[in-house]
Amino acid sequence: MRQAPEADRVDPTPYPLDRRVAVPAVVGRHEDFLIVSGLAGPAQDVAALTGDAAHAFILGGAMGAAVPTGLGLALARPDRTVLVVTGDGELLMNLGALTTVAVLAPVNLRILVVDNGHHGETGYQRTATSFRTHLTTVALGCGLPSVLRVTGPDQLADAAARLREPGPVLVHLRVAPTASARYRRNFNAAECRLRFKAALKASDVDV
Repeated sequence: MRQAPEADRVDPTPYPLDRRVAVPAVVGRHEDFLIVSGLAGPAQDVAALTGDAAHAFILGGAMGAAVPTGLGLALARPDRTVLVVTGDGELLMNLGALTTVAVLAPVNLRILVVDNGHHGETGYQRTATSFRTHLTTVALGCGLPSVLRVTGPDQLADAAARLREPGPVLVHLRVAPTASARYRRNFNAAECRLRFKAALKASDVDV
């Protein structure tokens, strides 16, 4: 079968949001959450936002694991609000996790999908969201009760408010294919695990 021309298959919609501005605006006070980030762009977004703080667990080399990890944390610690920051490429690798989130429905789980339509980890190839896949529709179809798609600056305040509502919540942040925030994050996985565990245990840590 003859394929349609590339121009007809690629999403032509211009997305004006710069992730370096949009992610901090939506997350707001990051200390309100225990944060689990995916790799590549979201890892840099979170590290730059939090200063690589102890209450942020930043994954590396575990593509597709952010939502399941955040879900497990939310179920284990119902007293804390858990925020997963993931990307379109990583979420597409494990879409089934959204069905489990919808079924278990932890009220303390929030998911922020930073969708730039590209695989930032493996060479900036286009993901399916650059073509015909619509992650907001996918999330609603999986049964998530609260889903918000954000494509412009006028929606950022609503997105920030949505992350403070009972979950599970998914905010689909559609951003331009621009560079993520740059931060020299800690790649010592053992050290990051231990400090995150300590942050969980410490009764005087405001997270």
